[in-house]
Amino acid sequence: MKSYAAYAIGAALVDTEIQVSEEELVAMNVDKGMMTLVDADRQAEMLAHLSDHLIRASHASGGSAGNSMIATALMGAPTYMSCKVAKDDDGDIYLADLEASGVAHGLSNQRQDGVTGKCLVLITPDAERSLNTNLAISETLSIDEVNESAIQESEWVYLEGYLVTSPTGHAAALKTKALADQHGVLTAVSFSDPGMVKFFRDNMAAMVEGGVEMVFCNETEALEWGQCDDIEGAIAAIKQVARRFVITLGAEGAITWDGTTLHRTNAQPVKAVNTNGAGDMFAGAFLYALSRGETDLRATEFATLAAGEVVKYFGPRLDRDACLDLRRQFFGD
Repeated sequence: MKSYAAYAIGAALVDTEIQVSEEELVAMNVDKGMMTLVDADRQAEMLAHLSDHLIRASHASGGSAGNSMIATALMGAPTYMSCKVAKDDDGDIYLADLEASGVAHGLSNQRQDGVTGKCLVLITPDAERSLNTNLAISETLSIDEVNESAIQESEWVYLEGYLVTSPTGHAAALKTKALADQHGVLTAVSFSDPGMVKFFRDNMAAMVEGGVEMVFCNETEALEWGQCDDIEGAIAAIKQVARRFVITLGAEGAITWDGTTLHRTNAQPVKAVNTNGAGDMFAGAFLYALSRGETDLRATEFATLAAGEVVKYFGPRLDRDACLDLRRQFFGD
């Protein structure tokens, strides 16, 4: 038995979620539904514009890979997260969340002066999230943060697609994948955001070069990867780089290729208020199900249930009790 169900590397961010109108997005020139990298001044400008909203803002540790590793751990399968946080209050919040969730890390004696990354998450009435991310110290995530022994002790390595935006972060992702291959650890890549596939295509291609075991993506990302407008073309394109994959379809469920058979899973109808973290929860729940020895189809069914639950609430993920309730509901234990 390995020590960890999964090892991930990615940006450590503290989220501030704010409900906004469509008009406010336009006024602030925000790209709806996308992740946009911004500097501290731009983030401060946006917060000033939204100052009357801040009393109702919700704060939580975030970051794509971190959310997924926390979800897997809260469901009962231990995980490991490599990331970078500063010696500041937000860094304290982030590490406390990892530790409370049962996610191992190597950061206790490695924190530096600086600013921990922050993400301003703007939620419109249609539940769509628009991410405005200041990576701060996470921009310097590098091969120095890669932990070979933790990789070796993991069933899976999970790489978030957002790593393509940073030269040193991208190098860390490639190093992590190489070590996983060397030690016989399975690699999963999340495309993370349509903009990552569209604007950083070469870097994303390098992350899946030579093939990976699993790709997680949504329909928009899949079509962007396939550079096509039909899902069949996207499926064919992803098969070129992944032995298995899942394409999430929002309220329509998901498509799973398990290496042999293409499956279609329907989602239960839910009242969504916030899609922030839905894809992260999906991947975390999927990896948890695999840690139990479930099939890809069964893992997709559980992950679809979990993603449908997280969109009912504000915040990027569910708490421990909610995760365990989902586990009992689906697996009966």
